Amino acid sequence: MTYTHERQTAEDLARQAGALLLEHRAAGFKVDYKTSKDDPVTVADTEASELIVAGLRAAFPDDGILSEELTDTAERLGKHRVWIIDPIDGTSEYVDGTPDFAVSIGLGVGGEAVLGVVNAPARQALYSGVVGEGLTRNGEPVGFSARPPAEFLIAVSDTEHKRELHRYPLPQMLPSGSIALKLALIAAGEADATFTMSPRSEWDIAAGMALVQAAGGQVTRRGGGKIALNSPEPAIRQGLIGGRPDVVAWLENELFRLAIPEQQLGLTDTDEAWALLDQAEQERLRGEKHLHIRHAAGQVVALVLLDDNLRVRRSEGDALHLGVLTRDLTRAYGPLQGA
Repeated sequence: MTYTHERQTAEDLARQAGALLLEHRAAGFKVDYKTSKDDPVTVADTEASELIVAGLRAAFPDDGILSEELTDTAERLGKHRVWIIDPIDGTSEYVDGTPDFAVSIGLGVGGEAVLGVVNAPARQALYSGVVGEGLTRNGEPVGFSARPPAEFLIAVSDTEHKRELHRYPLPQMLPSGSIALKLALIAAGEADATFTMSPRSEWDIAAGMALVQAAGGQVTRRGGGKIALNSPEPAIRQGLIGGRPDVVAWLENELFRLAIPEQQLGLTDTDEAWALLDQAEQERLRGEKHLHIRHAAGQVVALVLLDDNLRVRRSEGDALHLGVLTRDLTRAYGPLQGA
C-alpha cells in the first residue's frame, strides 16, 4: 500500500507547525512546567498540536490520534491506523534557542510504524519517509551512511551526556536534543545510531522509527525487544536503541562492555530485566505496581519501590544512579513523597 496522500498531508502540516514555532520563538513566550524543571511546555506546544490534530482529523476522520499535548482516551485503541504526534520534540532546546527541536508526525498501522515526517524548522530540514519506499530530506533521496567502524557517529541525548555519559569512553558521541531529530539524522546518513538511558514515549519516536525503518534499520528497546505502537500506555518504560543495523550490533556490545546503564520503569515479571533480581527479591517484589530499577552490565545499580500513592517505600543503590532514577521518576509522576 502506498501512502501518498498521508505523506503529503503530514509534510504540509509539519511545515505549518514549524513556521508557527519559529514565529512564537521570535515573538517570545511564557514557559510553564508539567512535572519538573526538566519538562517545560509553552503555548507553542499547544497551538502546534491543535493545528496538526485539526488537519489530520479533517483529512482522515476515521483514524485515531495520539499527541503529547492532547488528552488521551481509549478511543484510539480500537483504531487500526493511528497518528502519533509530538508538536515539539525537544521543548527544552526550543526554549533555550538552539536548533535541536523538531515537529514529529508518525503514522502507525496495526501497531507498526509505516510513515514518518520530522521537520526541524530552525535547521530548514524536513525528513519524510514511508517504510518500503525510502525517505527524503527536503525532497532529495537520502539513506544510511557507509562510514567504517572507526568513524561511526553515535547521536546521544545532550541531557544524558551532560549528566553522566561524558564519563564513559564511548567514541564519536554527538550530543543533541530531540530524539525524533536524532532518528531522522541517522536515517539520512548524518549519524549512524542512537541509544537512550532513560525511557521515551511513543510520540517521541513514532515518526523517527518509520524513517529509520524506511532506510533499512530498526528502533527497538535496548536488548532488542520490539516496540509496538498504539499501546494502552504509550510510555516505552526503558531505554531505546536504533539505527544502521551493523552499528547497532556494535553499539549493543559497547553499552554492555562499558556498563552504560538504563532505567526500567514499572518493572514486572514479564520484562527481560526481571531476571536481574535474585530469587528472593523476585518473590518479594512480584506483583508490585511501581517497581523501578536502573541496571548496567547485568547488575541492578539502583532500585526505587513506590506505593499506590507514589510514596517511596524502598530506595537503595549507588548515589549517582539512585539520583538519576529518582529524577526520571519525578519527571514521570511529579515530586515523590519521601524521596
